[in-house]
Amino acid sequence: MATTRQTKAARSNVRKAQAGARAKKSISKMPAKTRTALGKQGAAVAQRKRTGGSSPKTRAELYELAKRRDLPGRSKMGRDELARKLGEK
Repeated sequence: MATTRQTKAARSNVRKAQAGARAKKSISKMPAKTRTALGKQGAAVAQRKRTGGSSPKTRAELYELAKRRDLPGRSKMGRDELARKLGEK
């Protein structure tokens, strides 16, 4: 459980990041393909939270599965790519 001080610091960091993103308009300057991918990823996370499905796993869990199956290039893969290669999605 996070302490009050840690929670306060985390909220402050989020506010700073949001302010920086608004100032730089970093999302609007990204390529359309990247923005679409970010939107889909966010929607998938929200869906997992709503349904509470057990099938989608964290990157660490997927990495352990990939390690057991000796999947090449696993250390450089993100969560989605690991899931695709392992056939989890």
